[in-house]
Amino acid sequence: MLERLRTYRRDLHRIPELGFDLPRTVEYVEGVLRPLGCGVTYPAKSAVCAFFDAGKADTLAFRADLDALPVQEATGVAYASIHPGKMHACGHDGHTALLLALACLAKERLASLSHNVLLIFQPAEETTGGAKDICESGILEKYNTACVFGLHLWPELPKGTLWTRPGPVMAKTGIVQVEIEGKSAHVTRAAQGADALRAGVEFLHRAYAMAETIPPLSQERLLKFGLMQSGTTENALSDHTYIRGTMRAFSAELHRRMHQALCDIAATVEGEAGCRLHLSLSEGYPPVVNDAALYARLMAHLGADAPGLLASPFLTGEDFSFYQQRVAGVFFFLGTGGGVPLHGAAFDFDEAVLLTGLGLYERLLAI
Repeated sequence: MLERLRTYRRDLHRIPELGFDLPRTVEYVEGVLRPLGCGVTYPAKSAVCAFFDAGKADTLAFRADLDALPVQEATGVAYASIHPGKMHACGHDGHTALLLALACLAKERLASLSHNVLLIFQPAEETTGGAKDICESGILEKYNTACVFGLHLWPELPKGTLWTRPGPVMAKTGIVQVEIEGKSAHVTRAAQGADALRAGVEFLHRAYAMAETIPPLSQERLLKFGLMQSGTTENALSDHTYIRGTMRAFSAELHRRMHQALCDIAATVEGEAGCRLHLSLSEGYPPVVNDAALYARLMAHLGADAPGLLASPFLTGEDFSFYQQRVAGVFFFLGTGGGVPLHGAAFDFDEAVLLTGLGLYERLLAI
C-alpha cells in the first residue's frame, strides 16, 4: 500500500493546479476512481465525489482538498512540480493520495461495510472555500451523510503521529481592510488638512488595545495588521491611508463582537480626526469545531489507537468547517515532522506517514 500511496502522491505533486482550475488533477482522480465501480458525481466546479453504495441507511463522508499554492518549488526532488510558480506546498497532494487509497479499500470491503462511503475531492480550499459550494449542492443530504472526517498534514507535530481534540480545533478567519480619506495640506498649515496617516496610527493603537482586552479573556484571539500604506512625501499631510490585516478567533460570537468593536473604533476616530474611515471584513471561514459526542464515540471505538489530545487549537483557518455546519464532523492532524513549514517552497514529507493516516481512515470505516 505504501507504494500505491507514494505513486499517487508524487504523480499529483508533479501537476499542481490552483483554486477551481484543476483539469489535470480532476482527470487523475477520475482515472483512479472509475475502475472501482463507484458512483462518480460532480457536485460543484472541479469537485469530484465517489459514492460506494453498501446498501446501508446512512453514509460516512471523507474529504480531501485538491488545490495547490502559487509557490515556486525549491525542493529539488525528482517529482517536483512541472508547472512553474505552482506547488503542492500545503500537503494537499498527500490528502488526495490518502483518499484515493481509501477508495481502493472501500471497493475491496464493500460487502462488509457498516455504512455507505462518500469520498469528497474538493477544490479551492486555499482561496474562496470550495467546501461551501459542495455543501450547498445538497450532496451530503442526498446520501444521508451521518458524519464527515478530514485531516491535515502538520509539520509541527511529530512524524507519523495523529492528533485531534473535541470542540474548536481551528479558527474563524477574516481579512480586515480600512480605507481612510483625509485632506492633504503642507505640514506648516496642518490645521487646513485632515491627517489620514495619524488617523490610521490611532486606529491601529485602539484596535490592538481592544483585541487584548475584549472579554472573555479566556478565549484566544488574534488581530494583526501587516500592511499600512500612506502619504507621498515628508512635508505634506497624507490624504489617504490603507490598512490590511487578519482577525481570528475560535468563537464565531467573539469574532462578531471584535468586528463590531472595530466598527465603533473607526467611527470614533473618524469623528476625532475629521477623516472618513471605511472598514470592511471578509467573511473568511467559520471555526473548525469537532463534534464532542462524535469525538467521544471515536475515542472509545479507536481505543489504544486513538489520536493524541491536542493541548490547544490552531489559529489557522480551514474550510472543512462548512461540512461541520451541516453534519457532525471530526478533523485530525497527521504529523510529518521536519523543519519546513506549510506553504514553504521547500516543504516535503516522507510518504510513510500516509500509512498512519490511512490506518485511521480504515478503522473509521468500521464505526
